[in-house]
Parts: sequence; C-alpha cells; structure tokens
Amino acid sequence: MARILVVDDERTSLILMKRLLQASGYSDIVLIQDSCEVMAAYQAAPTDLILLDIQMPHLTGFDVIEQLSALQDPLMPPILVLTARHGRGEMLRALESGAHDVIRKPFDQAEVAARVRNMLDVRLAHKMLYDQKDVLERIVQERTHQIRETRLQVVQRLGRAAEYRDNETGQHILRMSHSSALLARHLGWNNDQCEIMLHASPMHDVGKIGIPDRILLKPGKLTPEEWLIMQKHASIGGDILSGDDSELLQMAREIALTHHEKWDGSGYPLGLAENAIPISGRIVALADVFDALTSERPYKKAWEVDAALDLIREQSGKHFDPSIVAVFLQLVSEILNIRNRFSDAAHSRHAVIKLDSAGNQQASTN
Repeated sequence: MARILVVDDERTSLILMKRLLQASGYSDIVLIQDSCEVMAAYQAAPTDLILLDIQMPHLTGFDVIEQLSALQDPLMPPILVLTARHGRGEMLRALESGAHDVIRKPFDQAEVAARVRNMLDVRLAHKMLYDQKDVLERIVQERTHQIRETRLQVVQRLGRAAEYRDNETGQHILRMSHSSALLARHLGWNNDQCEIMLHASPMHDVGKIGIPDRILLKPGKLTPEEWLIMQKHASIGGDILSGDDSELLQMAREIALTHHEKWDGSGYPLGLAENAIPISGRIVALADVFDALTSERPYKKAWEVDAALDLIREQSGKHFDPSIVAVFLQLVSEILNIRNRFSDAAHSRHAVIKLDSAGNQQASTN
C-alpha cells in the first residue's frame, strides 16, 4: 500500500485532499500542516508520494524540496506540487527544483486522482528497477568472489605441484610469502596489495614443473649446460601464469618471471636492472634468498642468521634493491618470528597452504 504525505498549511485543503485520496482507494495518508515536520515524517517510514504546497510559513515548498534533495536518497519519491499561483515562473521553478509535476488550485479532483495514480505507477517502476539493480549487483559480487576463490585455489595448487617436484618444503613457501607480504606492507603497500602478494609469491618457482628431474633433483653441482636449463624455470613460470587479467595472476606471473633478476643487471632471464625489475620481483628475491640460506636442505647445511644477514648487506646494490634491504634489516626480528612460526621442525615436509577465516595462509599437513 502506497504511503502518501500531504503537506499544506491550510487545514481545509488537507482534509479535502485526504477525502479525495481515500475515494481513490488510498488509506496510508499522512497529513502535515507544519512544513517543519516534513523531514521527520519522511524519515519515519518509506514514502511513495509527496503532495506539497508551495506558499507556506516557516518553510516554503521550495525549502522542503531542497531539504529532501540534500538527503540524496536514491529512492526519493516523486513530488506533486500544489499551488494557488498561476504564473509560469513559479511552475518552472518548482519543476527545476525537483518537483515532478504541478497542479494549480483550485484543482479538478479527477485530474488529481489521475496524476496521483500515474506518479505512483512511475514510483513502483522505479522501485522495481532499483531492487533489480541491487539484486544484479549482489549476483555480480558473488560471482566475482567465486572467480577470485577459484583463481586462488588454482594458484595454490600450482604452487603445491611445484613444491612436490622440488627439494623445497611447504614451510619455505609459507615463510617467504609471509615475509614478502611483511616487506610489502612496510614499503607502503595497502592491505589489498599485501594480500595479493601473500597469495602470489608462492608461485615464484612454479616454472620448475618444466625442468627435467635429472637436473631439478640432481644432488651435486650442475654443469654449465644444466644450469642454463635450470634458469629457464623463470621464463616457464611466466608462460604458465600468463594470459589472465586478474591482479593475483598478473602479480604471480611478474614474480615468477623476475624474482631471479638482480639489481645490477646480472640476473636472469631478462637481464633487467634496478627499477626496471618489478618491485614484486625485487621483494620476493630478497625474502626467498634469505629463507633459502637459513634453511637446511639435503644438499646443504643451514646458514647462521648473522652470516645470511652479512650476505644480504654485502649484496645490497648488487643482487638486491638497497631500499628493500634497508627495510628488511629493520624487520629482522619479525622475519625471524615468521621463521619460527613456520619452522620445518614443527611441520611435516608437505605442508599445504590453506586460508583461515581471516584470509591468511595457514599450514595443514598431509
């Protein structure tokens, strides 16, 4: 049932309009004689139509329209102005102010009933369109969330596949991804960007899927020819993750392709230098090397933390971006907390990256 506000400082006009509307089948009618009470009545319950006199004490009809417009209500009801003045100027002013129609007093009852009916039909159509838009927006949000979750699961499974083919552990993936996100945050990235880094950085070595086992799993030192093949994993990773326009997979591709580039241009596969290397690749390069140095592997002993930090300092401006090294050194205690949180000793070799309710990566064991 439509709710109609009738605003007029003359009591007789209010009573006449109420009878007219009741005769047309409307029952939810609010009569307002003091124009200062319009806003409170409007905000008390959803309103479908406002019949508004112009010439009133305290607040004129134009003042009321201005107050209502200031609310910026996307479902503002239509306003039908009632005026005793017959000048063209006032009618135009009312329409330009936001009124939808104007009726001059004394009015024809049949004309008023017809215009009220037409304006309520328009109001109903407006509400239906608005509701449909809201439903469509919710559907789009749900689908977007589903696509994002699907992409995230694909990325995580690719990372796990690469992990199974390498001598790295699931805990290394967790440590370097959390360390990368920590560095990004202290480099000024916002929360959304840091979350993307958290989920994209585990893809850094996905290209190792394309490296033969005889090279990838070789216990001894690689020959120059074998090392050239091993270096191709960066390009392979870039190819695997290419062709998607999502921020997650774009950053994952960027990291996979450039995390072996070096600040001085001596890295691979593109030989990029300094700021030509995407900052995501520069961040992951440092986090990955530090964790690899301080972790034990079948082919090497873990370095002492101080020795690894000395190397990081020595390679500042050579392998690593000096500005990222400076931030890293300020965060050493937090980096070590991440290492303890995801230590190899506390978890099984094949830890699976999952998300908790807060969207953070957690480890679960097989």
